[in-house]
Order: sequence, then C-alpha cells, then structure tokens
Amino acid sequence: MAIAHFHRLRKTLEGLFPERHLYVRSGGEMRGYVLSTGKQMACAAGVGAAALWMGVCTAAMLVNTVAVSNTDQVVLKQKAYYERLNADRQARLNSAVAQLSATSGSLDDLAMSVEKRHAALALLVSDFKGAPGAAQALAVNKPAIGDASPVERIQATRMDQERLIDAAEGFAKSRAERLRLAMRMAGLDAGSFTGRGASLGGPLIEAKDPRALAAVLDVDEEFAARIHRAASDMSDMRSLGAAAQRLPFNRPTANPALSSSYGVRFDPFTHRPAFHSGLDFPGAFYTPIMATAPGVISFTGVRSGYGNTVEIDHGGGFKTRYAHLQGIAVRVGQRVVIGQRVGAMGSTGRSTGPHLHYEVWVNGRAQNPNRFLKAGEYVQQAG
Repeated sequence: MAIAHFHRLRKTLEGLFPERHLYVRSGGEMRGYVLSTGKQMACAAGVGAAALWMGVCTAAMLVNTVAVSNTDQVVLKQKAYYERLNADRQARLNSAVAQLSATSGSLDDLAMSVEKRHAALALLVSDFKGAPGAAQALAVNKPAIGDASPVERIQATRMDQERLIDAAEGFAKSRAERLRLAMRMAGLDAGSFTGRGASLGGPLIEAKDPRALAAVLDVDEEFAARIHRAASDMSDMRSLGAAAQRLPFNRPTANPALSSSYGVRFDPFTHRPAFHSGLDFPGAFYTPIMATAPGVISFTGVRSGYGNTVEIDHGGGFKTRYAHLQGIAVRVGQRVVIGQRVGAMGSTGRSTGPHLHYEVWVNGRAQNPNRFLKAGEYVQQAG
C-alpha cells in the first residue's frame, strides 16, 4: 500500500517537474544540459525557502514597527495629557487674575483671596509640625519676582500656594501608605489604628462636604477639597505613626544576629522537631536587653523553661517576653520607654548558652517577632 502511494507521489512530482533539456550554443559549439526532476525540485525548494525567509523577516519588521509606533503613541498621549493638565491649571489661574484685574477693586479682591488661602494653608501646615520629614517636604522656594507688578506678585504667591498644597498632599499620602504597609508586614490591620474625624485639623476633618469646608474656610471649593484630602491623609499618618511608636517594632539587643528563628526547629535537648515560639539572639553574658516598645512591666521572675524572665504589657493586647536573663533591672508596675534596659543577657532556664529568647504576643497568642522587626526597619526608612 505504501509502495503504491510512493509511486503515485513520484509520478505526480515527475508530472510537475518533467525532465528538461537545455541547449546552449556558444562559439559555434552546442552544449546540452539535463535538468532532472530532482534538480528542479531542489531549485524549487531553495526558492521557496528564500521566499519564506523574506516573508518572515518582512512580517517581523512590520510587527516591530507597529509595536514601536504604539509605544510612541502611548508616550505622546501621556505627555500631551500632562501638558494639557498643566496648561489648563495655568489658564484657569491666568483667567482668574485677568478677570479680577479687569474689575474695579480687583487687586484688593485678589489679595483677599490669597490671604484666605494662606489662612487655610496655615491651618493645614500647623498640623504637619513635628512630623518627620515634613519641614523639608513642605519647604517652598519662592521665585524671584524683582520689580513685578502687584498683580504678578500675587499671581506668583498663588502659584506658591499651589505647589505647597501639592507637596502637602503628596507627603501625607506617601507616608501614610508606607506606615500602612509596615502594619501589613507585621500582620496587623492598619484600619484599626486610624480614626478619621478625630480632633486633628478641627474643621478640616469635620467638614466632609467640600462645599461646607469651603464655606468654613471661605475659599473656593476645589482648594477646600484638596485641603480636606491632605488633612485626612495627615490624620491617618499621625494615627499610624503614633501606633507604630506603641508597637514592639524595635530590636531587643544591638546584635542583629539570630541563632534560632520562629517556628518548628530541632530542640537542642531532645533533638526532635519542636515549635519555637520566639527568636534567639546570641551574645555575651550581661549584654544589655532593651524594651522594644513603651509599656508597663507585668512580670519579673522565673518561668519554667524560660529562667529569669521579664514581660512587658504594651496595651491593646500586645505583650513582649524576654527570657534566659542573667539579671533583671526592672520591677512589676514600672513604666518603661523604648530602648530602656530591662535586664542582662544570660543562660538561665532551659538554655545551652548565653542568649536572649524574645517573644511577641498579641491577644494571648504568640506571633512571629521577625515580622515586627522588619516592620520597624521599614518605619525607620519611612521617617
């Protein structure tokens, strides 16, 4: 059967490419060449391969050209969008100045508008005082205006106000987001530490409707809405920052090394898998051990397996434990601050050498302290 198919295929090919004879006469001599079916097929295959290669290359060039063109179009669209946005803002500002300048008493009206905006900004900026990095972020470099007219000077002041509110919005939102991320790194719900509508900002927070806030501040509605957004983000930033200061985000020793992590490990005594509920920090005898967050000493003494132990209640269901201490430097009921020395490293209790066993507890359950340490490092970077 296969042989019959082969013969039919061969006859078909011979029909398509029959043997041809080519005669060439040159200088009185006649030469003949035979183009067999195989040679013709080889030439046809070569021509087909070349045509396929040229087609693939052409298609690739067209695809690449289209892709580059699409990318350029996206870039150009984004550039045009921001140019229109800036041009629109500048046009609205210039239009407002022109309209006010064209009316009687326009300079006084414009100056009054600037003063009202300044008052609103002063109310907002006062809430930023003391926030890490706020002074640098909200610094405004006023342009040199020289012998400019009063209207031009007022216009330059309004532009400075626009830059200041942009900086305030960006600073508050960026730092609040970093603090939220730090909370998530520690496995905590950032929403439980924020409270919009608190006393911060007074009317800036209480007036939810931009129109109501605009009436309270006596400024235009758009500017009032931006003031409110910045104040809201600032409120969240302060709430999260204050919470971060109360949480065990600091390190209990100056030594960054770890000898055992949180989780299942081989017990050094039984040599069998066992759950390890904290972190072990190695070090020398009497290495200072510090409180990782402010709180009240809730326990000092000996606990089974832990040896000499100090426990600190940080409020809100958070507690830290410092074990295997050689000495204890605090007493029950004493208030401690971040970084305060609570004891000295030792090897008491179920221990094979001098080290600190450190635990973090939330609502009666042991947590992975490493998450809190990483969150603390991120908070410091955010500052």
